[in-house]
Amino acid sequence: MSSCGDQIGITSTIPVEVIFAAGYLPVDLNNLFISSPDKERYVEISHEEGFPQGSCAWIKGIFGAVMDCQAIKKVIGIVRGDCSGTEILLQALERHGVEVIPFAYPFPKNAYELIKEIDKLCRVLGTDINEAVKWFRKLRPARERIARIDLMCWRENVVSGLENHLWLVSSSDFKSDPESFANEAEEFIMEAGRRDPLDQRYGLPFKREVRLAYVGVPPIDVGLFPLVEEMGARFVFHETQRQFSMIHSLGKPGRKEIRDALSAVFGLGKNLQEEPEDLVSFIAQYLAYTYPYSLSDRVADINEQCDLRRIDGVVHYVQSFCYRNMEDVIFSRELKLPFITVECDCPGTIGAQARLRMENFVQVLGENI
Repeated sequence: MSSCGDQIGITSTIPVEVIFAAGYLPVDLNNLFISSPDKERYVEISHEEGFPQGSCAWIKGIFGAVMDCQAIKKVIGIVRGDCSGTEILLQALERHGVEVIPFAYPFPKNAYELIKEIDKLCRVLGTDINEAVKWFRKLRPARERIARIDLMCWRENVVSGLENHLWLVSSSDFKSDPESFANEAEEFIMEAGRRDPLDQRYGLPFKREVRLAYVGVPPIDVGLFPLVEEMGARFVFHETQRQFSMIHSLGKPGRKEIRDALSAVFGLGKNLQEEPEDLVSFIAQYLAYTYPYSLSDRVADINEQCDLRRIDGVVHYVQSFCYRNMEDVIFSRELKLPFITVECDCPGTIGAQARLRMENFVQVLGENI
């Protein structure tokens, strides 16, 4: 991690360009929690604070991670467009002296309201949208490498589901050091490019590898990814992880709606110095981000990617005690492929019942391809 700049925790993907532009280092608190060898202790810290046993382990783990990390004095929390428990989390952190900064994705999706929210965040952190757009350009090489790794997972079949997952979720904060992150990604690309294709690995129990889509929030137990590979399957599409990485918007043109909204917020461009196309692309990136908006946007993206990546079946991961479990009402009817839901609570190995259901799901798919 770079030694310059103070750390700011983020509870989910936000316009991270603003944080870098203000001279801070973003730290995705989800990654801080789940990558720690002390993650079970973080959950216990939350229980000691009074968080109920029957509440989301992600929220509890994030709280415990911040309490344990003396370096994080500010946290930006998504209060619209992510987790319904974030507001309580922020209040609990504030009670312990952490400065909390709310960020809200507009609902329904709206360019004007999104630009206002990004501008407000810029002003709170002491920067402006022109500086954020400069970082939008600086982060492009790292995002292009992530897009390459994703391609090597689903099209070239030389990257495992777990590897792709880890690279995608790590790009939410670029491990607080985008230049080093991009260099590490380039080294990984070179190494992975020398591998034999995973879909031709020895001992597959079916005519070919079963290709799976992962939809829903990232798992609290990453053991799900190697588990399915043992069964003869592989995750080659990671819905929300890919959305967090922002590679879904690379190369997409801006829209007149965004140009009009920029003019409305900033007075016909009088306060904007950066290239108009980059400004539009910066905002378009966070409008194309499906996760905080409607399920219809997510369904369209999932179905499109499943067709492109030749997916055989969809696994919907749900976190215990999370309101997003109700997404099954829509997904089970709107997704076009065989579908299974897997639920998990705390960090640790996936439960025996969930493992058996996954085995049956993969078996049925594999015998019918």
